[in-house]
Amino acid sequence: MSPLELDQLQQCPDIATLQNVLRTMCGRFGSVTQLNILPAAHAGKHQALCFVRMASEEEEQKLMSGLGIGRFVGELVVVVDLQTEQTSQPAALSSSAA
Repeated sequence: MSPLELDQLQQCPDIATLQNVLRTMCGRFGSVTQLNILPAAHAGKHQALCFVRMASEEEEQKLMSGLGIGRFVGELVVVVDLQTEQTSQPAALSSSAA
């Protein structure tokens, strides 16, 4: 992931915006079928753990190569350090493509 892309994710004011930006970013590599975001805090930082599923293994490979996203226990994962505290959002936000 380029520094510009990472900065774009970090500047999202809330989890819903992060979800939209990440879905668009990942959508360049194929069809996003599932995107789950879990807000977290670690060492005083506010983070978002983002789990992504694409329509096919080939699209997941393209996403991994294109954005430098890795796998953790079979899931594509992006960890975003957020600049502001996410207080107005639910504990987790997930969506699946219809």
